[in-house]
Amino acid sequence: MDTQAKAVTIGVFDSGVGGLSVLRAIRALLPQHPVIYLADQAHVPYGPRALEEVRGFAEAITRFLLGQGARVIVVACNTASAAALYHLRATFPEVPFVGMEPAVKPAAEQTQTGRVGVLATPATFQGALYASVVERFASHVRLYQDTCPGLVEAIEAGDLDGETPRRILERALQPMLAGGIDTVVLGCTHYPFVIPLIQSIAGPGVRVIDPAPAVARQTQRVLEQRGWLAPSGQTNTLRFFTSGEAERFKAQVQRLLGELEALVEKVVWNGGEVKPASSTIVLTSRT
Repeated sequence: MDTQAKAVTIGVFDSGVGGLSVLRAIRALLPQHPVIYLADQAHVPYGPRALEEVRGFAEAITRFLLGQGARVIVVACNTASAAALYHLRATFPEVPFVGMEPAVKPAAEQTQTGRVGVLATPATFQGALYASVVERFASHVRLYQDTCPGLVEAIEAGDLDGETPRRILERALQPMLAGGIDTVVLGCTHYPFVIPLIQSIAGPGVRVIDPAPAVARQTQRVLEQRGWLAPSGQTNTLRFFTSGEAERFKAQVQRLLGELEALVEKVVWNGGEVKPASSTIVLTSRT
């Protein structure tokens, strides 16, 4: 059997580079599946935007990824999941979706102090998905919430450990630490890229929960349930699209994911739809 020809393609999208943390986990668990990743950097960040606007972005990106051959869609963005996951499942009932859910449940189960910090975007906190998770699993836990204004922008700019992200995180975490938290939930896919900085501020007694591995495992379960899980033993293709600057995104991918080979292709927004552009660059391993 030609595994490469038969393996189901996974589509992954985010407003920017944050979803690369999820892509990294998916590639580690499911390297045999081809993956298409779209970064909607023309609209990053999604967090401060209206839920209805983000919903429109998510639907158009899903249509594009399906047109490129994806059969499973991973919404690797907490804001887009909060705004659009229910809508996407209703709009595309034949397509399996995997979304981001703030890891409040494992945090509530494992905390010893009964106090948990949650770092997420405004749209995530406003969404019904977050409210449902809190109501079902964390009614007995005190949650400290912060939207970390400016942190997504800093990470998009490649600043993972400088003065700006440190200042943002210290402002967010210090009141939580004073309140006795022992767990921090990362409710934005950008934030795993600053876990070392969070740990340096919070100290060794505070657990930081990265949701990406759980999302990868859920993607694997979806493939298994559909009978789509390809045999292991090889690494399949990886393609990138961005609605921002292709060269800049290339540099971001190389910094955050390390050395790899892939295509980076430019897309544009046209009449509310995502369309391929003519600009394509080859992303190759550095020597």
